[in-house]
Amino acid sequence: MAFFEMHYFSDVLRMQVELNVIIPDKKSDEYKTLYLLHGLSDDCSMWTRQTSIERYANERGIAVVMPSVARSWYSNTAYGAKYFDFVALELPRVCRSFFKGMSDKREDNLVAGLSMGGFGALKIALTYPEAFGYCASLSGAVDLVGRGVPADIEEWRGNFGFDFEDCSYLAGGASDIFDLTKKLAASGKEMPAIYLWCGESDFLLDMNRRYNALLSELGVDYIYEESEGNHSWKWWDLHIQSALDYLLKK
Repeated sequence: MAFFEMHYFSDVLRMQVELNVIIPDKKSDEYKTLYLLHGLSDDCSMWTRQTSIERYANERGIAVVMPSVARSWYSNTAYGAKYFDFVALELPRVCRSFFKGMSDKREDNLVAGLSMGGFGALKIALTYPEAFGYCASLSGAVDLVGRGVPADIEEWRGNFGFDFEDCSYLAGGASDIFDLTKKLAASGKEMPAIYLWCGESDFLLDMNRRYNALLSELGVDYIYEESEGNHSWKWWDLHIQSALDYLLKK
């Protein structure tokens, strides 16, 4: 395995960006890549600081790409920073240009994340199912629409638009995971395989149960697991392993 701390100028964001990349020992001409997304208060270092993701990647022979996106909610923000396009479109292209073994095949590309990153992973995979065949959300903030009035309303307006009073404004848009899921299921396109986990003591449990109910109703290819745990790294370290085992077997 090799670990890279990478900086480059993003044409999409028009600034220098930071990411960490894990590359497996080369066993073939191409290898699978996991785009692993951080939560709201984190950055690209947290998955390697708080979990054994490098060891898990080594055991499974996959690459891992971990970008920093600040508190952007993996969105093309109202103030003009296109973080969604950066992660979903530019980042895979740039990484493949630097690391030649990264496959561009749908079945070789996974996206996963925790909390805000779980939301981002679903948003990316549901928007571009032709590029990402697999998706995992751990303690995901899967329902922004039903959040009500966030305490950090000015920050939310900066990300999502300045003319809303509560998050119902997002319904039917690019950040409505429930709506994206329904539209993709109805489109006839192939859905990504989805893995969901949330802890029984997690404050986001309710919305994850509702999303589980939607996926069950739609009959898509997914698994939902609920077990002991809260919104903390102890549980994300454990369940990223379960997510990888499930998705890689698919």
